[in-house]
Amino acid sequence: MAMSTRIGPLCLALGVALAATACSTTPNGEATFAGVTADEVAASGGTVAGIAGGVLMASKLSYLKPEYIAGALVAYAIYDPLAPTWSIDVSRAGEDRVRMDLRMKSLITGGEGEARQIFLRNAQRMVEAGGFAGYDVLRYEEGMEATRPFARRTASGEVRLVRSRQFPQL
Repeated sequence: MAMSTRIGPLCLALGVALAATACSTTPNGEATFAGVTADEVAASGGTVAGIAGGVLMASKLSYLKPEYIAGALVAYAIYDPLAPTWSIDVSRAGEDRVRMDLRMKSLITGGEGEARQIFLRNAQRMVEAGGFAGYDVLRYEEGMEATRPFARRTASGEVRLVRSRQFPQL
């Protein structure tokens, strides 16, 4: 416990020191970030084409070194921003009952509160695809699954698909 109380302030001090060294002013008082002035950003096309300016800035700041690019690719592969946030396992629990188990991916940037919304949306899709009149939610629960190195949100529930009571042939 004593070691963790010493490491926290040390990390904070290092972060403040890094930020202070990156932001500075030139001798004539012009503000810079890592030695690059606003005029250099405008001259490099940053205001006209943000991507081209960003690449020029990254090369000037030596962010285009192979080790940085490799690190960014590894982070992208782990995070995978194009993957769906929730995975859904659907199984039949009877003739007119369906069980859904939802698991959230480990590294996320949002979507923690949308499990019920996704559950209900998928139940509605099953109703429409199967020609049912509606559905009843029999059971729904949310929780956390303690996995290493990251915990995951989970949700599970069961719905009963309902045929029309007034028009049973539909």
